[in-house]
Amino acid sequence: MKTFVPSESQIKHDWFIVDAKNQVLGRLATQVAHILSGKNKPSYQPNFDMGDFVVVVNAGEIQLTGEKDRDKIHFWHTGFVGHIRGVSYGDLKRNKPEFMLWLAVKRMLPRNKLRNRCLRKLKVYPGAEHPHAAQKPKTVTLSK
Repeated sequence: MKTFVPSESQIKHDWFIVDAKNQVLGRLATQVAHILSGKNKPSYQPNFDMGDFVVVVNAGEIQLTGEKDRDKIHFWHTGFVGHIRGVSYGDLKRNKPEFMLWLAVKRMLPRNKLRNRCLRKLKVYPGAEHPHAAQKPKTVTLSK
């Protein structure tokens, strides 16, 4: 028996819309990463880009549990000696809520060459409006 290997023309990428209102950041990010990587499909292959497009709306209303809004800090390095920067997740939620979700999803995807292809299929918007109505996205209700 031969192993089924899909070609690029056989892989169908659907569009899904997710409402992030009152969702917890980590649980939402795991479910979005699951759809982006294609693990929700029965024909999943880890070495192919099988995932679907995901549009997340209301990212500004994502919830953080506990005291993460003031205690958890996102760090990055500028490349210069001693120039490590940081911002709390509370400030990140106020200023760039779409980046906060994008970063959480990025860190939940496998660190390989397919991660950037999966992240290009993630569209995050802080409000309820999005420009992807022409793609006719299907509404997905994620568990809390």
